[in-house]
Amino acid sequence: MLLHDQQKMKRSTQDKLELLISLGGLAVLIGAFLVWCSSKVVSIPGFCSALLSAVLFAIVCLRFVPEWMFFWRRRSVLRITKVEQVPTHKMAYKNIELKIFFSLILVNLSVIVAAFLLRRIIGYQETFVDSLEFWTCTDSYHYLAIARDWYLSEGDVDRLVQLVFLPGYPIVVRLVNCILHNYLYSGLLVSLLSFAGAGCVIYRLLLLDFDHQTAIRTIKYFCLLPGAFFFTAPMSESLFLLLCASCLYFARTKRWLLGCLFGALAAFTRSLGLTLFVPLFFELVAEFKNTPKEKIPIRHFIEKFLESLLVFLGFGAYCLINYFVAGNPFKFLEYQKMHWNQQLGWFFNTACYQLEEAINSYSSNSTNLLGLWLPNLIAIFSSLIIMIFAVRLMRPSYTAWYISYFLIAIGATWLLSAPRYLITLIPVPLAVSLVSKKATINIPISIISGILYTLYFYAFVMRWQVW
Repeated sequence: MLLHDQQKMKRSTQDKLELLISLGGLAVLIGAFLVWCSSKVVSIPGFCSALLSAVLFAIVCLRFVPEWMFFWRRRSVLRITKVEQVPTHKMAYKNIELKIFFSLILVNLSVIVAAFLLRRIIGYQETFVDSLEFWTCTDSYHYLAIARDWYLSEGDVDRLVQLVFLPGYPIVVRLVNCILHNYLYSGLLVSLLSFAGAGCVIYRLLLLDFDHQTAIRTIKYFCLLPGAFFFTAPMSESLFLLLCASCLYFARTKRWLLGCLFGALAAFTRSLGLTLFVPLFFELVAEFKNTPKEKIPIRHFIEKFLESLLVFLGFGAYCLINYFVAGNPFKFLEYQKMHWNQQLGWFFNTACYQLEEAINSYSSNSTNLLGLWLPNLIAIFSSLIIMIFAVRLMRPSYTAWYISYFLIAIGATWLLSAPRYLITLIPVPLAVSLVSKKATINIPISIISGILYTLYFYAFVMRWQVW
């Protein structure tokens, strides 16, 4: 009877804590939204878009809090394998990682060929080799210029502002160029191999919690979601995805320091790599809460926490480059604001101006509508909706990662690349996979994704402001 009362009291305390966290988070979100409303004049459609995004985000967070608390207060119900163990269901799929690797290479090569054929259809008379120059559009030009010339401290403004692009990818391209002696080919090869390698690591990572079918379905959506063709481009997406997946996989399989080092490299490749600290921290706290203190001393967890700070050191190395090149470790912030009107804002403000721009361009600039604003809105709202259904099916540390990543990436004051940012976030394709286990859901989602991918790819090849 006494034990029952103690358990009931403990559960009551836990419920109160969940309620407190939920109410506190809602209060912060409502307060931020009200301050935003009072500080600017917005249209009715813009306000409705902002409100809807805030409500959807709040639902995701509210559904996440109980999963978070459960994850931290008792041993996870998710299966966690040791490094030396091989999941039994994996043994039934011999050489599956090799098949994944070459399949993803084939996917990327198919995208390159499709771009060439589409350009020929719309009137470009060029050879296949010449058509590869098309892939230097968007930010690819900047990455390849950095790989070739490094960052410039003086000269043309368009070259100076390249300091906002992080150095991880250009450095790898420069190393590969020592063999190929062509920066474009080197960039394409780095993206090709990185995406194929990322698929293999993601497969291993997902097998820690899910079955083979879920892992393969997730990889399928990495190839099928609108904007996935950016994994082919000579840009940082593929390498960033590989580094993020490696960070989580090694951290989850008891190689914590190695995982944190990959996290540092991810933060050295893209600023959003900083958000990897969130899932690392969640995993560390869960391990601490679920490990008897007599088995592993507290000092062990303090050391692991300090190692997780390596993620910030990776970005710190980029800031150091800013200092050496421009005399200011945060010069990139100045260039972002000056050249791209880019600052950190609220995600609901993004939903507001994206819809307003879409409405304004409806009659005057259909290419901007179809290539820029509409894809951004679809990516933002569809990711929130899909996460609402996937929260209770997903590892809480991954949901926490999504929330922090979404706040920063979608909070940009002049967002041009929502689909490109979200496809590199592992929880998004995973969420689509988890909610589409049944064929009756998987088939329609696959068809819709395929159609949207094709339309977005067409807009990209036509250069309809797809960034």
